[in-house]
Order: sequence, then C-alpha cells, then structure tokens
Amino acid sequence: MSIQDELFRIEEGFWLAGEDHFLQHLDDRCLLAFPQMGQMHGVHARDQVAGTAATPNRWRDLKIGNRHHVRLGDDVCIISYRADATRGDGAPYAALIGSGYVRRPEGWKLAFHQHSPA
Repeated sequence: MSIQDELFRIEEGFWLAGEDHFLQHLDDRCLLAFPQMGQMHGVHARDQVAGTAATPNRWRDLKIGNRHHVRLGDDVCIISYRADATRGDGAPYAALIGSGYVRRPEGWKLAFHQHSPA
C-alpha cells in the first residue's frame, strides 16, 4: 500500500471510526484549526481529541475527493482533500481538509488537522 493510500485510510477512520481509532493514530499532541474558534482550535493532547469521538455515528455518507499529498521528508507528509459528509443530526457538511502526519516507530500519526468549509 502506498503512503498516500495508507494516510487516506487512516484519515477516513477519523471521520467514521471511534475513539480507539483516534487513540491509535493521533500523535501525542495535535494542532487543530477549525473554523469555530472554541475548544477545537489550538494544540491538544491525544486523549482530549480522542474524547471528541466518543459519540457513535458522528458522520455518515462520507465522500473524499480531490485528494492531494506532499512528502516533506521520509517521516512527514501532508494530505489535503474535499470531504462531503452528513453529520449525525442529518445536516450536510462540505469542507476542504488539510492534515499533517509524522511517522513514529509505531506508524503514521496525525499531528495537524484543519477544516475550511466549502
């Protein structure tokens, strides 16, 4: 599996899987940049971010398109894409996403994640 395919597989899990996926694939600290400036903006610990995925069925009908990636070295990769999904409450959501990954001994970990509503 290519690094790009692996990272997009991990990324889909952040949308559709639960807290265990977050705990497995987040770096110790993660910089989040969401359009709403409240608790989801800034640098957060893995456990804090993973706790946001405790609610089941947060998202559904996820479609990821317009995929791009750039490797900045052997152990750093940034991906971007357009996500179209349905929130758990049924509201549609579309955004351009950017995520930065760092390779650790145990695998690729998300260290940066950003949403820009489309």
